[in-house]
Amino acid sequence: MAHRLQTGSPKTKENIVLPPFRTPVAPQETRGKRPGDLTRPELSIVMPVYNEGAVIAEVVTAWVRELDRLDIDYEFRAYDDGSRDDTGRILERLVGQQHGLVVTRKANSGHGPTILRGYREAFGEWVFQVDSDDEMGPEHFAGLWTQREGYDLLIGRRQHRDSPLARRLITAVSRATVWTLFGHAVTDVNAPYRLIRRSVLAEILTMIPDDTFAPNVIISGLAARSGLRVREEWVPHRGRRTGAVSIVKWRLWKVAARAFGQTVRVALRARVRRWR
Repeated sequence: MAHRLQTGSPKTKENIVLPPFRTPVAPQETRGKRPGDLTRPELSIVMPVYNEGAVIAEVVTAWVRELDRLDIDYEFRAYDDGSRDDTGRILERLVGQQHGLVVTRKANSGHGPTILRGYREAFGEWVFQVDSDDEMGPEHFAGLWTQREGYDLLIGRRQHRDSPLARRLITAVSRATVWTLFGHAVTDVNAPYRLIRRSVLAEILTMIPDDTFAPNVIISGLAARSGLRVREEWVPHRGRRTGAVSIVKWRLWKVAARAFGQTVRVALRARVRRWR
């Protein structure tokens, strides 16, 4: 039977479901206080999930199968961001079936803040972020993992991506913004298929507010500004099979403007820190 932890006040109750056969990862605030108490895994998977009940069991199972095939010591952190379907219940059932899976069910805060929470709570030497929509599959992960020792950040650059014109324009503007403000190290600046050393990620996260809408864009920029060793590999991008895009129509432009403003502010703070 899986272990269930409840945190927060009654109005903001949050469920964290841990596998019964794995030592829980220490809370973030206690890490490093008792050296040797916990063993750090090689890899942390961070997967934000929202309304993916139709595919989430298949997606998680496929990733676990691939990680086991590669013989990686890992923790798999899935964050249900307030789904309105049965995604959370499915994830909780999977905890007792899939090795290393830790499920957090929380109130909706958005894709970006959910990713940031996962990054901050990740305990592995390497952190890999991937979305739950199955648009980029686990069969290409080994291509990044086997090259990791020579780099600090490895990104799966989306190949054959078929997106609406509005999203393509926003992608182009995001790339131009990052290249202008930070540097040209990354082409697919918001790719949700990225492997990064936890040691460099921890430093980058000190620059990024918790409510950031597109943290991966800023991470790509700060990686360039910091001179990290970056590698991009083409990874096939397939269309969404189920679920729905959470940001559509006019709201897409509104959040894009918000992300642009946040990126500019971080860039300015990074320059100020560099001058000091």
